[in-house]
Amino acid sequence: MKPILEVKNMTMAFGGLRALDSLDICIHAGQIAALIGPNGAGKTTFFNCITGIYKPTKGDILIFPKGKQERINGLKPNIVTKKGLARTFQNIRLFESMTVLENVMIGCHPITKTGVLGAIFRGKATKAEEKFIVEKAYSILEKIGLEMYVNELATNLPYGAQRRLEIARAMATNPFLLLLDEPAAGMNPQETKSLDDLIIKLRDEENVSILLIEHDMKLVMSLSDNIHVVDYGKKIAEGTPEEIKSNPEVIKAYLGDESYNA
Repeated sequence: MKPILEVKNMTMAFGGLRALDSLDICIHAGQIAALIGPNGAGKTTFFNCITGIYKPTKGDILIFPKGKQERINGLKPNIVTKKGLARTFQNIRLFESMTVLENVMIGCHPITKTGVLGAIFRGKATKAEEKFIVEKAYSILEKIGLEMYVNELATNLPYGAQRRLEIARAMATNPFLLLLDEPAAGMNPQETKSLDDLIIKLRDEENVSILLIEHDMKLVMSLSDNIHVVDYGKKIAEGTPEEIKSNPEVIKAYLGDESYNA
């Protein structure tokens, strides 16, 4: 498999605290990969670094769009998104007073071409692009299973549907890598099973690779092709679910005193 994201020797220091310490992680095309570890291990900091919210103290962040290597250290979040990395957040971030359709349409912004003049004069090209965005947003909602809420305000959606709407908005940016930060947080078992099915569908039908941070170990073990484990900002293990379940360092740091039984 070809790499699509390679992080080399990433360090993120906040004063004297190293949230990430010489971290190496490689994600391959077509993978569903997981990043796990105890609270405070540096998982969300890692997401913030590779999506441009933080600039790493040291190290390289490399992407491989169409097989060509690009270094994206220090790029602003909107530029990182345009290059094909999209994310959701641990705490839901929706435009609550806007409709479900409008939330997804906003996600299309990085791929639009209409400038200020086009928005003012509203020529044929602008109107055609607006029509395309509406159709694209509705198509994504159908794929995510939210088309029945298209005209609802985002704030009125059930919790699980709000989580899925964040994923829909991220998919509107045409990512090659989708980063999900605790997507199952707060979900009931039925919603989690539905999420499991959705993530597999996105990988298989939309040709998007996925990296998720998640504490629901049953979801992680059932979904992941490869798992990266961090503790105190350092990677302590990497492997398949079977390898991770029986790794003594992982058991000690994260899974408890006994090996995990799925």
